Amino acid sequence: MTDGRTAQVHSGESLLFLTDEQLRQGIEAMFFAYRGFTADPDRILAELAYGRAHHRAIHFINRAPGTTVNNLLAILGVTKQSLNRVLRTLIADGLVESRVGNLDKRERHLYLTEAGHELEATLSDAQRARMRAAYREAGPEAVAGFRKVLESMMDGDMHRCYLRLKDSAG
Repeated sequence: MTDGRTAQVHSGESLLFLTDEQLRQGIEAMFFAYRGFTADPDRILAELAYGRAHHRAIHFINRAPGTTVNNLLAILGVTKQSLNRVLRTLIADGLVESRVGNLDKRERHLYLTEAGHELEATLSDAQRARMRAAYREAGPEAVAGFRKVLESMMDGDMHRCYLRLKDSAG
């Protein structure tokens, strides 16, 4: 492979030749880790009668203030109907503001309100604490390896979207 995703030998085990059992264990670890990663925000969201779709929308509106509804649709990979339900709730509850585009009046640009920023910070703080503890325990090599694995699992379009967001970090 020449795309920078070449496997390396670690601890005497060639990562190119993982057994089905080792892959199954990795898949299961991912499922359980995801449950842990979302557990704290889920508890916070449940108190507000929100779900993970609300969290994801808030997260990405925060990451790209002024993003369009169409861009958010592409990032989240949900239907327009589903996103509109989520956005209507967030707007009605005063967490998100929708503004008509300056250049294209058909576009709606999304921004978090002050209350939206507060909720996003609460949700992110919980996830950052869990991630920080896991990274600290695993060590720097594992952190870099984990990120590389996650990036390698992304489809091409999603990887490009991820890189755009990553590159826009200030």
